[in-house]
Amino acid sequence: MLEISPWKVAQVVLMSRELNRAEGELRGFIERLNEDEQASLVAVMWIGRDAFAADELADAINTAKTENTTPTADYLLGSPHLSDHLESGMEELGLSLSDEEDDLIRRG
Repeated sequence: MLEISPWKVAQVVLMSRELNRAEGELRGFIERLNEDEQASLVAVMWIGRDAFAADELADAINTAKTENTTPTADYLLGSPHLSDHLESGMEELGLSLSDEEDDLIRRG
């Protein structure tokens, strides 16, 4: 089961698209997530880049927790195409970020 809300994933997607201007804000947002949320975020990214299949979500989350050797924010910010992988991963899990992204943009 995914241990992070689609809203939080959408927030990371939108901030990562503005990485040049929002890196510090994105880093802080990721660092404030709890361990389960951070592991789920990494797992979604892995699913989005085909390192795991959607039906391996639990394994991906467990791997993210047990093999965490780098701060999550550093790892994610160093990943090319982060926003694309997160969106793809959520889609693979049957979850769309469109409504959350639209809501965040309207609030922006």
